[in-house]
Amino acid sequence: MITAFFRTVILYFLITLTLRLMGKRQIGELEPSELVLTMMVSDLATVPMQDFGIPLLSGIIPILTLMALSMLLSQLSLKSIRFREVSCGTPTVLIDRGRLCQAAMKRNRFTIDELLEELRSQGYCDLQAVKYAVLENSGQLSILPWPQEQPASIRQLHQMVEDETVLPLVLINDGRVLEKNLSRCGKDPAWLQTQVSARGFSSPREVFLLTFAQPDRILCIGKEAEKS
Repeated sequence: MITAFFRTVILYFLITLTLRLMGKRQIGELEPSELVLTMMVSDLATVPMQDFGIPLLSGIIPILTLMALSMLLSQLSLKSIRFREVSCGTPTVLIDRGRLCQAAMKRNRFTIDELLEELRSQGYCDLQAVKYAVLENSGQLSILPWPQEQPASIRQLHQMVEDETVLPLVLINDGRVLEKNLSRCGKDPAWLQTQVSARGFSSPREVFLLTFAQPDRILCIGKEAEKS
């Protein structure tokens, strides 16, 4: 039992490290090589995790090899555009200036039903409203409508708007004070306690979330009472 526990923990952290090095993209956004790597790593880990007769190194060494291979291929992709095109492919235009590229759709085995579904999911029910539709390497469909179908921007409306966008800092996360963020916004624990008390809480432990963007933009949400 103890052996199974430690083998599982070791493989878990090893797989987590491997996937962490691949970046933060989701499964639907992975390149083909990255998806294959993810599937192979998961399969390699389950064998020594279940069969105690197989040495743990028999699972660790292939996983480390795949991780090194993935990092090598990533470096080659950064250095060589040609290699990047071969390994990752290139985006394909399915709609070009309003014209449906049927040959490109057949080449990518992309049916008209799938195209219409993707258009509807992004808010376009009329095919004639789309100027460009590009099938990305990740399988996602990027849609660019005609100018008259796009919502008007502030610049097009000739209005002057002052940019007051400020990224809020989380100061309290589930009852825990984030000292680093508190220092970044130039505040101290006494100021934080004052803000918490002004909103009816005796201490930060009673606050689920508190964010600070500007003195007049403070979001404070208390913890909900646990149901018995």
